[in-house]
Amino acid sequence: MKSMVFAAALVALADALPDNPLSFRHWKRNNIVNRYVKGKEQPIEPPTLGAPTVQGCFKSAGNMTMVDTPEFNSIDKCGKDICASKGYTAAGSSGGNQCWCGYVYPPKSDLVDDDNCDVGCTGFGQHACGGIDYWTIYNTGVNLAVKYMEDQKSSTSSSSTATPTHTSEPEKTLIVTASPTSSSDADEDKGGGTNVAGVAAGVVVGVVVVAALIGGGFVYMRRKRNKEIEEEHRRNAAVNAFIGKTPRSSGGTSMSDSRLDPILAARRMSDGSIADNQDYSRRILRVTNA
Repeated sequence: MKSMVFAAALVALADALPDNPLSFRHWKRNNIVNRYVKGKEQPIEPPTLGAPTVQGCFKSAGNMTMVDTPEFNSIDKCGKDICASKGYTAAGSSGGNQCWCGYVYPPKSDLVDDDNCDVGCTGFGQHACGGIDYWTIYNTGVNLAVKYMEDQKSSTSSSSTATPTHTSEPEKTLIVTASPTSSSDADEDKGGGTNVAGVAAGVVVGVVVVAALIGGGFVYMRRKRNKEIEEEHRRNAAVNAFIGKTPRSSGGTSMSDSRLDPILAARRMSDGSIADNQDYSRRILRVTNA
């Protein structure tokens, strides 16, 4: 019983040492690597639009997610056909056939030596597609300015070491005072009011004057017309009086002949078609046979 417990303790101790050739990790890594063709990690290249480029070997995938495990994996298969076609800006291969996609690179602090990415791609064995727990990261060619993911350790340490400082400032009272109006501005305001009042008064006076002129002209024309009518009536009355007046004798008394017909005698024209050379003013008794 004691021997079994001692053996189990030795196995656990050996497994805890990663560099121990008897450890399970070392055996797992070597066993997996031996199953694949070893490839060579390609050098880092500047990003190019429309084409995936290698950005290095990383010990983590950052916040990328594994999307596919193609049978024939390669930089073009993972970086272009799988990730770029879906709009991802970053991609990565691990273990030879795993394809990971994301929008940012892993933290820059996770960049390691290229020798760690030594597992050949299943579609092109001469190139490495990551390693065991290592990732060959690509820029997919969708966006050239892809950022690195923020390192969680550095952000945690910076947040823990940073101590907020509070500074108290004295309260400030803002007093707003109205600027005094200059005398020139006041005069301009008054002048503007006077000008407006003057214009209004001028308009009213003009209207009154025009109305007075029109009314005066109407009254003048009416009086002139009445005066002309009176003058004409006066002339007609004088003419009528002159025509209707009977001649007087030198003694001042008028004589009238009772035998004359006063109506016929006053006429200037003949009555009917009777000759003018005969005196028909007297009444003549004539006898005719009926």
